[in-house]
Amino acid sequence: MNASLLNRSLGVSAPQEFQREQTTTLLHALQPTSTRFTNQIKRTASDDDKTTNDDGVNTVAHAAGVSSIAIDKFEGRYLLSGGSDSSISIWDLEAWSETSDPSIYRPLESVQRTSSQHRFGITHLSYYPFDSLAFLSSSYDHTVKIHSSETLTSSATFNLESIVYSHDMSPIAQHLLVACATQNPTIRLVDLNSGASSHALVGHSGAVVSVAWSPVDDYILASGGTDGTVRFWDIRRSASELGVLDMEDAVGIHGYDGKGTSARPRGRGKAHSGVVNGVVWSEDGRHLVTTGHDQRVRVWNTDTGANTLASFGPLVKNSHLSALIPLIAPKSLVPPTKDILFFPNPSEILVYEMFEGKLMRRLRPQGGGIAISTIKAGSGQRTVKNRTTSLAWRADNVEVYSAHADGTIRAWKPQTIEDKIADAEEEAEIEAAEQDNKKKRQGLEDIFQGLTKKRITFS
Repeated sequence: MNASLLNRSLGVSAPQEFQREQTTTLLHALQPTSTRFTNQIKRTASDDDKTTNDDGVNTVAHAAGVSSIAIDKFEGRYLLSGGSDSSISIWDLEAWSETSDPSIYRPLESVQRTSSQHRFGITHLSYYPFDSLAFLSSSYDHTVKIHSSETLTSSATFNLESIVYSHDMSPIAQHLLVACATQNPTIRLVDLNSGASSHALVGHSGAVVSVAWSPVDDYILASGGTDGTVRFWDIRRSASELGVLDMEDAVGIHGYDGKGTSARPRGRGKAHSGVVNGVVWSEDGRHLVTTGHDQRVRVWNTDTGANTLASFGPLVKNSHLSALIPLIAPKSLVPPTKDILFFPNPSEILVYEMFEGKLMRRLRPQGGGIAISTIKAGSGQRTVKNRTTSLAWRADNVEVYSAHADGTIRAWKPQTIEDKIADAEEEAEIEAAEQDNKKKRQGLEDIFQGLTKKRITFS
């Protein structure tokens, strides 16, 4: 740190370089925190399951499990969470409940299943990309809804007559099209301007599980499905499909010599040998990351369609038929070509260097990360695997939040060596003060006992 400050003061390193150096250090120092998101404060007679802490605070955010979370990108303050029981909650990350513990959070608003809300579990939540006062939700009840972030009331509903596994809106486009990955082998495009949902992109031979708009091109869309393919679409064209990705293709459309030599056809090929349930673009749009049931994470060059052949090792586990979307750290926080990828593995978060596939960290909850948990759902109990279902990045902060099938939401924040030293010094000071107070109290107690006790003398 001192060397970095010296280089910065001497002008050896640029401000941006100094900033990235510090934020990269913080990324490498992410740790589990004691932050708890709870829908209940008081311990009751029935709170005898593993989701209640020793201090009587229930650590469950959604009783049936958390299926999706999202954080607004403008303030980085409000977190949305959706449950497998169709409940939706919004949390203020800069406020906490009225308890003695500032690490306990309670929802600002929360809605359960009603006639105007979703009837089945939430599959995906996302903020409206141009205004955090609205958000979208999709569900197993075949609908996509638009809600107010202030009241959580639904203002519009689109029935797609098929399970909607995930959805996405372009963060840059003038059009207001919501791409929906459905159980049918089509991508449904919902136009928020007209309310129409008849436009469909046909090409997959199985259910579509994940969709993602390009962050740099208004009309380019990527999708992954149960047929193992990742397809690109240009919604302006009558034949919308541009081509597919092929895991055997390491040269792309330019070929070995830049003139197309040995380039493979774009109309066939598979990205994974199993279901593709995660598709996410890099911030600059030059790379695409996909995840599949073949226990593989692959990074693709979107300019050429080539597989970069990054190998992420044998730790990746992925078998659930729901969208499982990795998280890419913002480019402003890392040096060029050193992107960091967070993968939601069961019971932990794997942190990789994206282009090398090198494992950097295994983030596990405090206590080691229990794979099996017992949670309450209604009047009974059920045992669930502590599966990580969703990740979210907090804007303007080096913080990651994760959702889990056991009903918990966890926060991961950096703790550097300097922070640990400062905490240790603070704890030592507190302990020394307590010892000093204890000695003073003991001295006063001895004086009091000496004055009040009747002395007994023997002659």
